[in-house]
Amino acid sequence: MISRNFKNVLVVSLGFLSLFTAYGGLQSLQSSLNAEQGMGVASLSVIYASIIISSMFLPPLMIKNLGCKWTIVVGMACYVSYSFGNLYPGWYTLMPTSVILGLGGSPLWSAKCTYLTISGNIQASKDGKKGSDVINQYFGIFFFIFQSSAVWGNLMSSLIFGQDTNIAFIPEEQLLTCGAADCGLNISANSTTTRPAQQLVWTLVGCYIGVGVLAMLIVGVFLDNIDQEQSSQFRGNREPFCHTFLATFRLLKDWRLVTLIPLTMYSGFEQSFLSGEYTKNYVTCALGIHFVGYVMMCFGATNSLCSFLFGRLARYTGRAALFFLAALTNFACIMALLFWRPHPDELPVFFVFPALWGMADAIWQTQTNALYGILFPRHKEAAFANYRMWESLGFVIAFAYSTFICLEYKLYILLSVLLLTVVTYPIVEYYEYKNPTLPLNNAK
Repeated sequence: MISRNFKNVLVVSLGFLSLFTAYGGLQSLQSSLNAEQGMGVASLSVIYASIIISSMFLPPLMIKNLGCKWTIVVGMACYVSYSFGNLYPGWYTLMPTSVILGLGGSPLWSAKCTYLTISGNIQASKDGKKGSDVINQYFGIFFFIFQSSAVWGNLMSSLIFGQDTNIAFIPEEQLLTCGAADCGLNISANSTTTRPAQQLVWTLVGCYIGVGVLAMLIVGVFLDNIDQEQSSQFRGNREPFCHTFLATFRLLKDWRLVTLIPLTMYSGFEQSFLSGEYTKNYVTCALGIHFVGYVMMCFGATNSLCSFLFGRLARYTGRAALFFLAALTNFACIMALLFWRPHPDELPVFFVFPALWGMADAIWQTQTNALYGILFPRHKEAAFANYRMWESLGFVIAFAYSTFICLEYKLYILLSVLLLTVVTYPIVEYYEYKNPTLPLNNAK
């Protein structure tokens, strides 16, 4: 018999898998599906800017009032609204639903992280294990299931849009501009960027709405409300509103959190680079847009498997060794991308980079989430709100300079943030090694 806490981890993971099968698929299609006047990319920028704003005050308020379970359900409803906005995409539908998604995004992720951390600490106290080991294992299981959403979301779009494929021949002159060889700001993908038939778009978005609603039902029906008592106690006390409102910012007084900002922002930079720059300047440019889904499926599959592997491996190797492996892998990929000139004859190479990137991203995601849960057990809601805020800032900055800076310089910026992360993260890890943070058996 599996434990009740493990069952809850599975329920949360399956809910997020279903939700992000829809959102992940829509996100990777925005630049081509809603290319008019850059509307798709603009909507993504609005989403992450809204996440930053919501991170400043919403997560502690919602989690402490609603509890983790119902905060997750409300956050999921915000994501589903964005799918509805894509049924009839326009500035008046995409922008408001992007704001709604962003406002619900930070509470959703903060509640998920808080819930897994509480579950891990409870299970660890029952089994007599270290809280950090169980938390690492739970985050590994979550990301193993969750990251596979990239496979299913892109598979759905590939199968549906594959019925209307219009593959164009890519001339040799265009191949000369692919990768970091050219500035990469004006990639011409010819008819490969032709919008699919409207009927197929409605079919795909309808499927995404369906799996989004399914995610809400999974969590609403099957997830235990493990922090219900703490939420009712919070609502019954007289803690000043401003005390909770400013909880996210007050935690910045902790130097450990400030020192982790480069690591957290790098997570946003590296994810946005693969889904935006790599797919556009390497895959679409040299192979055509019809290959983007398959490349992102490779990334999602590797990410999913490695999340599960590293979640279990962390107890034997420690976090630092895994972070070093991720940094080394990304460093090697960035250097290779600076010099590689993509060509259709080198088809396997196009999949090597997302596979390696997926392995590294699995470490960044599982270990950074677990690290925040371990370092700030008394302020989990505010800590994970900070995590989403700084990661989203990385996304926003990357999207902001996407259409203004040449690809070569984008790679140098990514490399610079990675090197800064390699310098700052060990400081926190060394301090934690010398002064371990005591876990809370009854985490609040």
